Amino acid sequence: MRYSIGELARRTGLTIKAVRFYSDRGLVPPSGRNTAGQRRYDDTALARLALVRTLRELGLDLATIREVADGEATVADVAARHAEALELQIRVLRVRHAVLTAVAKRGSTPEETNLMHQLARLSEVERRRLVDGFLAEALGDRPELAGIARTLTPELPASPSPGQLDAWIELAGLTQDAEFRAVLRRLADEHEGGLCRDLAADVRDAVTPALEAGVPPDSPQAGAIVDGLRRHPAELREWLRFVNDPRRERYLELLAVINGWAAPESLTPALDWLAAATA
Repeated sequence: MRYSIGELARRTGLTIKAVRFYSDRGLVPPSGRNTAGQRRYDDTALARLALVRTLRELGLDLATIREVADGEATVADVAARHAEALELQIRVLRVRHAVLTAVAKRGSTPEETNLMHQLARLSEVERRRLVDGFLAEALGDRPELAGIARTLTPELPASPSPGQLDAWIELAGLTQDAEFRAVLRRLADEHEGGLCRDLAADVRDAVTPALEAGVPPDSPQAGAIVDGLRRHPAELREWLRFVNDPRRERYLELLAVINGWAAPESLTPALDWLAAATA
């Protein structure tokens, strides 16, 4: 059966202009011409045109399509190559989307936007170097804190979700916060001296149950709980100033998102109650 360019267009859903373009490029050569010199196409050309249309809609370039149409490459081969290229493009687009979403949400300045863009584009090695440097400065070179350093290390997967990318951008921004580094350094010092461990246990064992039971922080019962902590109120207030820094808990929340962990239990309500009870 012989088809005109118009008939090919109707059968494939392409425009006459598109069919003529593919024919002129040699992707769909005519099988002959009629007496008036007009191009005619056979069923093989119709099948080639359908393949060309499909591959173009999948984003393949004309040179690659020619390889497939001429039998120089299989559809499976070019599909695998194209899928890899698309995966890379998708990763780039995810990063751009995460940065733009973060900028819009936070109303970032041009300087902050540039920083977030740079942090989002870091390689795995660069991310590791950034985090290791942050933790080394915050925790110091203390072997006894090596386990804590590991639990505070984000591990962004090779193909992160939009939420994980957004969390990484925010967490990476926190690592650049000199005040936050100082907070962690102070908590590390107190952890090494036992104060942080002891008070954290006391909060879980005494303060949290009182909070859940609805004990007012300005009540005699609350005062007895504070006295039972065996810490001077001034010492407690100083500890709370660091441990109740919202950046500490936010870091842990972001870390859980990046690493795919369950959301951490918030200590903020109990710490707020204790701060009120020691005011």
